[in-house]
Amino acid sequence: MPLRRHLIVFARELRLGRGKRRLAGSIGPVAAVHFQRVALRTLLFRLGRDRRWTTWVALTPDRGRMPARPPGVDIRAQGGGDLGERMRRPMRRPPLGLPPGPVVVVGSDIPCIRGHHIWQAFRTLDRYPFVFGPARDGGYWLVGARRRPAEPPDFFAGVRWSTEHALADTLANLDPARVGDPLPILEDVDDPEAWNRWRRDPSFAFTSN
Repeated sequence: MPLRRHLIVFARELRLGRGKRRLAGSIGPVAAVHFQRVALRTLLFRLGRDRRWTTWVALTPDRGRMPARPPGVDIRAQGGGDLGERMRRPMRRPPLGLPPGPVVVVGSDIPCIRGHHIWQAFRTLDRYPFVFGPARDGGYWLVGARRRPAEPPDFFAGVRWSTEHALADTLANLDPARVGDPLPILEDVDDPEAWNRWRRDPSFAFTSN
């Protein structure tokens, strides 16, 4: 029986003052929460009904409330620790992590993610143990691990999160031969310019091959 593919969407509870603080500082907390709500709902209904993978929402805080989501999209707690610890947690072996099968993790604030991006990541994991979707700011919007024959090592150790070094630091922990070709470059909505483009066209895409 083939292993299940797992898509994990990282999200924060939709409350004023939680998440997207940089964006909220420019456009206000109400507008920032509205963006989060629409972006998360759109992403879950776009990707959560695809039967090629199982979609999960990793939520923080652990007992936060979730907006509407498609049937079959389950919630799990992110747990404690820095971003690397929280992203590695679903990649662990059960009972700490998800059931066997490749895992792909994405954020909830990238409006241009489409099903073909996720499928490309899983297809890459058929051939390589790791895959990344680079972001324009030096970070990454997607990370995936094949998880076989064993759970991945702590390849998030020492990563300088929320800086232009995040992707380079992560890749420095891995053998380059074990990392597949990068996915297209995508950008999140993290400043007023991107937010205004999203308001004009919620399906916008910042992409670069």
